[in-house]
Amino acid sequence: MEAKLVIGLPNGKVYKTTIETSLLAGKKIGDKIDGSILNLPNCELLITGGTDNAGFPMRPDIAGTGRKKLLVGRSIGARVKGKGQKVRKTFRGNTIADDIAQINMKLIKGEIKLPEEAKPAEEKSKEKQEEKESKEGKTKEEAKEKTPKEAEKAVSQEKSETKES
Repeated sequence: MEAKLVIGLPNGKVYKTTIETSLLAGKKIGDKIDGSILNLPNCELLITGGTDNAGFPMRPDIAGTGRKKLLVGRSIGARVKGKGQKVRKTFRGNTIADDIAQINMKLIKGEIKLPEEAKPAEEKSKEKQEEKESKEGKTKEEAKEKTPKEAEKAVSQEKSETKES
């Protein structure tokens, strides 16, 4: 089985990849792992958590690979609105097994270079906005001078002209 591997970097970014769960089978939350197992040389990683294939979160205080229902207040994997309220929720044990879908880790030592192709979402949205503005160009400037109804008419006329040509 494959699992998503999510590694938190010190700069606040996240490195995501997929791995075979058999590579980490039997490891527990809090264990330190050599990055060479995961094709990340000169790195040391710490397992911080994960979720199974049904979406139940792993908890460090539950031994084994099974699921358990716990009565919990505000804690890992539980959101309780009121102070003092408790909820019965299902959690996963702290040991990685074949049916784990996501494994969360933290980079302790070393460095992971992110691919240059992957740009942050903010940069992508700025590029799209710039392309949109360059396409519209003059119509925006004209629209600011006119009333909203006149601006809509001008924009729709220009769109129809571009479709015809």
